[in-house]
Amino acid sequence: MHRYSEVDVFAETAYRGNALAVVHGADDLSGAEMQQFANWTNLAETTFLLAPTNPEADYRVRIFTASEELPFAGHPTLGSAKAWLEAGGTVGPEGVIMQECGAGLVSVRFADGHLAFEAPPLTRYEPVAEADLQRIAHVLEIHRDHLLDASWLVNGPRWIGVRLESAEQVLALRPDPGNLGDLEIGVVGPCRPEAGTDFEVRAFFGGDAVWEDPVTGSLNAGLARWMADTGIAPPEYVASQGTVLGREGRVHISVEGEAIWVGGHVTLCVEGHVLL
Repeated sequence: MHRYSEVDVFAETAYRGNALAVVHGADDLSGAEMQQFANWTNLAETTFLLAPTNPEADYRVRIFTASEELPFAGHPTLGSAKAWLEAGGTVGPEGVIMQECGAGLVSVRFADGHLAFEAPPLTRYEPVAEADLQRIAHVLEIHRDHLLDASWLVNGPRWIGVRLESAEQVLALRPDPGNLGDLEIGVVGPCRPEAGTDFEVRAFFGGDAVWEDPVTGSLNAGLARWMADTGIAPPEYVASQGTVLGREGRVHISVEGEAIWVGGHVTLCVEGHVLL
């Protein structure tokens, strides 16, 4: 029997963000057992908290989609930190929690009711080949000229970020999930001044995963790096995501020199035990 939590990440109102399942004290479970349980929960991701192997870390986490393990993902990082705190974990003297995951050590800080992680470096960050852009335009069912810019933004998930002219164009997308193949596409466009947020984001997965993610920390981290470097986004902004899915995701971005901080509100929604 293991302590079990479900948390809602990146929404001010519970059940309007992205759900995460968290299994505590999972050191006795094999990777195969973790993967099977993650497949059963059928959520975008399920995480397993373990004792750290790095002396600098407060805890270690393994992150699974329904079909694979990820070295890093954004909303599982914030959700795992929240679950760890609710189970008795404490923030260090500098207000930072240190998470160990497949990508290494990730700093998580708590301030003003929000948790925020410092994004790990992108492992692939380069322009996208024209043949891939043609394929992406076909998948999104838009004209190639509507893709204003694109970049690989790999930080665990294998994101390709594409930029459209407006949030309205982003919200109007109706791609056929059967055409995605192995692509992981993140789309961003600027909002009107009266919208209350600065950018609208959507995330589409191919393969066996959930085909549109409600709110995505890893994608927003990559988009923030890219848009800061290209002068598209200010050092601080708020992105909305999940609108088409009936969610109200709000991702708070802060660019502090070379550091990208990705934050949002996290709510504990379910607490109990699971038999594994």
